[in-house]
Amino acid sequence: MKDLINILDLSISDIDELIKVATDIKAHPTKYADACRGKTLATLFFEPSTRTRLSFEAAMYGLGGNVLGFADGGRMSSASKGETVSDTARIVSIYADIIAMRHHIEGAPLAAGLAARVPVINAGDGGHFHPTQTLADLLTISSECGRLNNLTIGICGDLKYGRTVHSLIAAMSRYQNIRFILISPASLALPEYVIREMNAAGIEYVQTTSLTKYMSELDVLYMTRVQKERFDADELAQDDGEGYILNNETLSTAKPEMRILHPLPRVDEIAVEVDRDPRAKYFEQAEYGKFIRMALILRLLYSSGKDESIKTLKAETKCPNDRCIVAVEPEIERHAYLAPDGKLRCLYCDAALE
Repeated sequence: MKDLINILDLSISDIDELIKVATDIKAHPTKYADACRGKTLATLFFEPSTRTRLSFEAAMYGLGGNVLGFADGGRMSSASKGETVSDTARIVSIYADIIAMRHHIEGAPLAAGLAARVPVINAGDGGHFHPTQTLADLLTISSECGRLNNLTIGICGDLKYGRTVHSLIAAMSRYQNIRFILISPASLALPEYVIREMNAAGIEYVQTTSLTKYMSELDVLYMTRVQKERFDADELAQDDGEGYILNNETLSTAKPEMRILHPLPRVDEIAVEVDRDPRAKYFEQAEYGKFIRMALILRLLYSSGKDESIKTLKAETKCPNDRCIVAVEPEIERHAYLAPDGKLRCLYCDAALE
């Protein structure tokens, strides 16, 4: 494996190994202090971020490596002059040994990975995927619950644009006896393609608008904020994504051993009073994120190379997703793949092609 774009690029055994290494790094940090001495990570963040960018930088410094890059690609990179993602990746891979890219356009990190000669990690692409946050989530659940099988997981908030949600569902759907309680207003429900994939995999799930109805059944509650920065004007005008507030009262029927996660930043969906609850693990979750990113950097820098197992076709039709990288940079060669549902889908954003 050369790049990590989608959490499904990793097998269950890959994830188990990353969790094992991350756990060892957490327990014995000095053992890894020089593991990336002489290596450089480039953080290319075309979209604002605090936690993810600093987590990557802390991870690389913790391995003894160096970091270069930018935190606002709209103003601080050649993208402001019209340079394409592909050209940026080609140039940066001259200076760095590995790239972490966050971009507001879906599929941009994949386009970068196809052009770069070094590993590329997707640090979030629009409302699409955020695989390293999912690795942090999996390490947190594994460490705090003692397992990744036999869990009822509630996911609350913006399930439409919450890329952490999409990646978490994709990852957890491969474990045994997983049940999801999907909590959101109708306007922010899971995208149809995610529901279709869950149905095809035989995953048990419930869709509800109530935060409290299934609270007593949950092993994990994954709270998210409403991703208003991804709304279009019409959606903002009719936004009904308010009203899901986790506080001591809404937690009153929850199991003592339930764990509360949140990818952060929070706005007002978790009351400050919950921070004192021993079930609240969202700050620990951020710390786990550093250790799993350290394990991933080691894996990608010292693995054997590019995985060519995904067979792609040249797409003959235009991708209908106006948030896709091929809509923004039409000079990128369009590619498609044949999905399990029998449809051709855009390689960059997974949209169905006509």
